[in-house]
Amino acid sequence: MTKLSVNINKIALLRNARGSNIPDLIQFAKDCEQYGADGITIHPRPDERHIRNADVYALKEIVKTEFNIEGYPTDNFIKMVCEVKPEQCTLVPDEPSQLTSDHGWDTLKNQNFLQEKIKELKSNGIRVSLFIDPNNTLIEGAKNAGADRIEFYTGPYAHDFYTDKFTAIKDFVPSAKFASEIGLGINAGHDFNLDNLAFFKQQIPALLEVSIGQALVKDCLYFGLQNTIQLYKRALG
Repeated sequence: MTKLSVNINKIALLRNARGSNIPDLIQFAKDCEQYGADGITIHPRPDERHIRNADVYALKEIVKTEFNIEGYPTDNFIKMVCEVKPEQCTLVPDEPSQLTSDHGWDTLKNQNFLQEKIKELKSNGIRVSLFIDPNNTLIEGAKNAGADRIEFYTGPYAHDFYTDKFTAIKDFVPSAKFASEIGLGINAGHDFNLDNLAFFKQQIPALLEVSIGQALVKDCLYFGLQNTIQLYKRALG
């Protein structure tokens, strides 16, 4: 069974828009778990435009499923993650001012940098995943850097899905097989929705976890949170 981790960044963004505590981020995370989510994902950024640093510590106190913290590995980010000790940390190559993640790591160019950061995280008992494109050379670089898992950046898949889903998935299938062969777990995320998720899962049977935020929050507006989580779980079933 592929785990569903709900990215709650957009809930924090809505809360921050009014300067109050509506919607309540902590309660939303609790409700996601109650309704069947297998994990909670957050991506704190330096400008705190959605998830605030205080949220990271508050969520650690209440999340009972898997807690996944994403981010670019600055010294401050690594320090915070090592203090909080989530089950998983997903490292992304975003610039601090970047709107959203839009590419994976160049694990060759950044090999020494990633090795250092991954070693520190793993010494604190934290599983490490690297955001990556479906490229076997880069995937092997993730393994050599010490990562436990990769997270496929699925933006291109989602973009091309409606044109030709088989073309959209073609690079991911052999790369997923290669990752499994060299001992890396496989996560995936970015622009998954109720249309494209089930097909990706069918084609990548070793998929361990997906993190979904933007589309899931949109679907909540139409179907409600409880129904939405069950719809996504069904797509992964």
